[in-house]
Amino acid sequence: MTFKIIGTGSYVPPLAVTNDDLAKYIDTSDEWIVQRVGVKKRHICTTETAADLAYEAAKLALENGNTRVEDLDMIICATVSGEDISPAVSCSVQERLGATCPAMDINAACSAFIFMLETAAGYFARKKVKKVLVIGAERMSRIMDWSDRSICVIFGDGAGAVLLSEGDNYISSKLNTQGGDDVIKIPNFMGSSPFYKNEQIKPYIHMKGQETFKFAVNAMCKDITEVIEEAGITPEEVDHVIPHQANIRIIDAAKKRLNIPPERFHSNIESYGNTSAASIPILIDELNRAGRIKKDDILALAAFGGGLSSGACILRW
Repeated sequence: MTFKIIGTGSYVPPLAVTNDDLAKYIDTSDEWIVQRVGVKKRHICTTETAADLAYEAAKLALENGNTRVEDLDMIICATVSGEDISPAVSCSVQERLGATCPAMDINAACSAFIFMLETAAGYFARKKVKKVLVIGAERMSRIMDWSDRSICVIFGDGAGAVLLSEGDNYISSKLNTQGGDDVIKIPNFMGSSPFYKNEQIKPYIHMKGQETFKFAVNAMCKDITEVIEEAGITPEEVDHVIPHQANIRIIDAAKKRLNIPPERFHSNIESYGNTSAASIPILIDELNRAGRIKKDDILALAAFGGGLSSGACILRW
């Protein structure tokens, strides 16, 4: 027993910031950003918190899955950009929904959605749950240096959620971590202890672009290949590839290396930017609501990011 997806939801803040809008604040242009990353606009919070975004996506997923709040057995949320260390974003969502189930956050950076699915699968296998809400919610605008044009043009804010129920549609999975902070690092506030002598590093995203690109392409291709083999299917049997939306060039590079028809790769990065742990569930919700995923379709999900971490899985819709 694993699970099946019975509902999806997503939410982004109303403010859409175009590349031309960014060009008013930093030395950049629409052409430069589109060629480098593939982003044309992103949604940015003005008063919303990561928990606000998560709550709205959660409500939509419950509605889409025709499920009452009181039927939830667990809420799992992923974020690197929540406003508070405690309470967790998942706890805030639980309170606002009026749920009575346990709630917890998972931090695996941009890979966290895959890590959360694997975590949920364990609870289903042990028959501890029947309905689980899995949410990725990010206010990446909070942890960006808005004077750094190599970073602030990439990311956006948003949340996506999937509602899981008992089933056997989670077919295969793979998780990886190779710890280190030399490629991607997001420092926390170091506090004000008079005894702590380490250098204070600004609590923003620090990322080496070329190293990140190489890691992402290699990880995505390797992980997808392995979960396809583990699932006992061929690449041609994969109906949809739903990758983390980090950079359109990463997705294009993977298309060339994987033996999956390129038209089966999906992307919405041009409209949302990189929303970290929220990117895959946002894209799943868009495809679901557009009727583009059909019953029994085979989905390959793949993510990669800070940690360094990566993961992939095969799902049947």
